This record gives sequence, structure tokens and C-alpha cells, in this order.
Amino acid sequence: MKDHETQQRFVELRSQGWSFNRIAAELNVSKSTLINWSRKFRFELQNLRAVELEALREKLIDTTEKRAQELANQLRMVEFELQMRDLSKVSTTRLYSIAHSLRREILQATASSGFTFPPNQIPKDEPDQPVPTRSDQP
Repeated sequence: MKDHETQQRFVELRSQGWSFNRIAAELNVSKSTLINWSRKFRFELQNLRAVELEALREKLIDTTEKRAQELANQLRMVEFELQMRDLSKVSTTRLYSIAHSLRREILQATASSGFTFPPNQIPKDEPDQPVPTRSDQP
């Protein structure tokens, strides 16, 4: 039985994407032993792979927040440019299409999230009373 340090080194190398052949040569351990360790440490490997991939993704691609911020900046620039444009040369059909798209986007942006589950699934022990509205308050 190989020592704990060797097994941990295997987990580290495997999570970094090393092949069984390469690890076997590095650690001087048989490939069949590595396959068994792979099964034994599968959850730890999956977690470490996820961490490695996330680190790589952040290195190669901006974070979601940064990308969203960049897209928002680009959108502001495009909208500013659109405000400067004269729409008189745009066809009536195209203007109707743009108006329709804008209405749809406004509806999506202002839509309420609603309930997360149907009312018939509300637990019986929760009060089933209406929420007071402004007109109900003195």
C-alpha cells in the first residue's frame, strides 16, 4: 500500500489533467493502482477538477460580473450612438418591428418573478390570509 502523500500527489496531478501514464511514470505506481485510486478519490478529484477549471476559466475569460459590466458599457455606447441617428430613413415596417421588440423587452424587464411554487403546494400550517394592501390600511 502506497503512503498517503503519494495518494495525495496523485489526486493533485490527476485534478490538473495529467494522464494515468504520465502519473504512473512520475510516482512510480502501476496504472491499475492509479485507476483504483481514481475510484476511491472520485469526489475529491471532481471537486479539485472543478476548482482547476474555474481558475483556468477566470484566467482565460473575464469573470461574469466583469463581462456583464463590459457588455453594459458597450450597450451604453451603442444607445448613445443610436440617439444621434436620424430614424427618418428607416422604413415604416422596420420602425414597427423595432417598436414591437422594444415593447417586448420592456415587458420582460418589468415582469414580476411571481411565486416560486403553485399556491396549492403552500404548506397547510401557513396562514392563508390575504396580504393587506394600501387601501386596507387606515
